[in-house]
Amino acid sequence: MPKITHRKKRLSSFKLIVLGFAGVIVLGALILMLPFSSTAGVVTPFHEALFTSTSAVCVTGLVVQDTGSYWSAFGQTVILLLIQIGGLGVVTVAALFAMLSGRKISLMQRSTMQDAISAPKVGGIVRLTRFIVRGTFLIELIGMIVMLPTFCGNYGIKGIWMAAFHSVSAFCNAGFDILGTAENKYPSLTGYIGNPAINITIMLLIIVGGIGFLTWDDIYTNKWHFKKYRMQSKVILVTTAILIIAPAVFFFFCDFTGLPLAERILASLFQSVTPRTAGFNTADLPAMTGSSKAIMTLLMLVGGSPGSTAGGMKTTTLAVLILSAFSVCRKKDDAEVCGRRIDGSAVKNAAAVAVMYFLLFFVGGIVISTAEGLPLSTCLYETASAVGTVGLTLGITPQLGVLSQLILIVLMYLGRVGGLTLIYAA
Repeated sequence: MPKITHRKKRLSSFKLIVLGFAGVIVLGALILMLPFSSTAGVVTPFHEALFTSTSAVCVTGLVVQDTGSYWSAFGQTVILLLIQIGGLGVVTVAALFAMLSGRKISLMQRSTMQDAISAPKVGGIVRLTRFIVRGTFLIELIGMIVMLPTFCGNYGIKGIWMAAFHSVSAFCNAGFDILGTAENKYPSLTGYIGNPAINITIMLLIIVGGIGFLTWDDIYTNKWHFKKYRMQSKVILVTTAILIIAPAVFFFFCDFTGLPLAERILASLFQSVTPRTAGFNTADLPAMTGSSKAIMTLLMLVGGSPGSTAGGMKTTTLAVLILSAFSVCRKKDDAEVCGRRIDGSAVKNAAAVAVMYFLLFFVGGIVISTAEGLPLSTCLYETASAVGTVGLTLGITPQLGVLSQLILIVLMYLGRVGGLTLIYAA
């Protein structure tokens, strides 16, 4: 009688990424529920702990409790670790521990690492992962050192923790701040609107974290020889520059007119950079013009770049859709960039991801607006912030009911794991 063998079914790399993020979120929520995670020594309700954990792992920054005044030093440390894991990616962190323990990375694990950081090939993935981890910690350390004099000048020895927390939060595009007090909750970086050291450092950390690990590798390998960069890196850098400069010019002329020139320039640039999934703000967002809020909503939906610490629809998705539209207008069969044809499957993937994000953004906004009785525009700003994993808010997040919080949790999770990851994991 022939022997029947049962092949062990393995989870795909995309399912591992989806489940890995979910597992870390739930574990983080359970830890944050513990009494010693809060300054008051009370058990935090599960839905609030889950919201905070999701926001941290998905590097968003939306909060229902002020991070600086509600969470204890232990709770803030847990949040920072969740941000770091979420920024690097669950798979990258797992691979790091495997490498540190001296274990050999299997071909299946290498394939999962490739999908997690959007690498073009499996070859050299371990070297690339080492480069990512070392680069991450080095950049975060530099950011911390630059901000140290300012924070230590304001908070004394506590300024060391402040500098470290905000450096990691900025590089990972998380947007969490611990500057709030019982008397002044949810301040973000509004107290530093005119401080060049904090503004420029945070902006650079956000940009470097958001352009993607492969783009770093290109810059590190090819230095200033732009022509030698991968096509993806070229698209990312050009698109990122446009999405920073154009909105900044608009904000400069339409907002912040009451500020001195230097502060006005800093505020315009900062509010242009931060919607790209960072979540910090130095200006009063509700006071900005309606057109500026609309632009920020679109920027939040776009998000960062593939294989980065950022979430959102991605800069490459936007670029591919725009180039495809141009090709239709010019009656060409295929879209082109840098003299190279864009594959039809890339255009289809970009369209699928864009439709998914816009549906999540719009449906979520309508449901929250109906449930809370709030203006639709305000709720759409909130859902764009969640699905783009940004963290900016017009001040409604802490007042939302449990249903609306759960909707934002789902949007943050879906926004972080990525559209294509979800599609392929299904």
